[in-house]
Amino acid sequence: MFFDPVWFLYMLPGLLLAAFAAFKTQSTFNRYSRVGSARGWTGAQAARALLEAQGIRDVDITLTRGWLSDHYDPTARALRLSPQVYHSPSLAAIGVACHEAGHALQHAEGFFPLSIRSALVPVTQIGSNLSFPIIIAGLFLRAPFLVNLGILLFAAVVFFTVVTLPVEWDASARARRLMVQAGIVTPYEARDAAAVLNAAFLTYVASTITAMLQLLYYLSLARRR
Repeated sequence: MFFDPVWFLYMLPGLLLAAFAAFKTQSTFNRYSRVGSARGWTGAQAARALLEAQGIRDVDITLTRGWLSDHYDPTARALRLSPQVYHSPSLAAIGVACHEAGHALQHAEGFFPLSIRSALVPVTQIGSNLSFPIIIAGLFLRAPFLVNLGILLFAAVVFFTVVTLPVEWDASARARRLMVQAGIVTPYEARDAAAVLNAAFLTYVASTITAMLQLLYYLSLARRR
């Protein structure tokens, strides 16, 4: 009942970029997951070494489920590492683990974009789940207020994805620099580990572009109806 072919015209570029980014991330991770580091440290050991080198000793490093489900949990002050990162001594695992450790460092120093992103989480969750139903309800009920409310909620989602870009880029930049300073990898190995982070960053770019296109579609839908 809600099928709109115009949606594909807006979303196709974003969907193609997202698919390419996902393929690039997976293939790059798989490639460097077969390349071990000289020191032989696992991702968990690398993250711990990086944090301790920066004087951070109150962050837990735990195992979580899922493929590349790695993330930093600021509420629990914990790094959640997936099995293929936590246990692996590969350069791919070390790069991902040190990237997540970079988020812990951001949190410790009060990195401003991270603070903004954290504050946006509640409204972003609401916007992701309710913006489209609210817009559709507004169109059927001929209630511009509801349409505008739904668009505003989704605009918050778009803003969240935009703020995420400097957060992720900074975490990767810290990882690239500090993993060498801490002696976790050599400068040559750091380039290979960074290749995984660069590919992963493309997924955030794709997510931002896709969200922007979705917002443009909602605006066009409101005008057409």
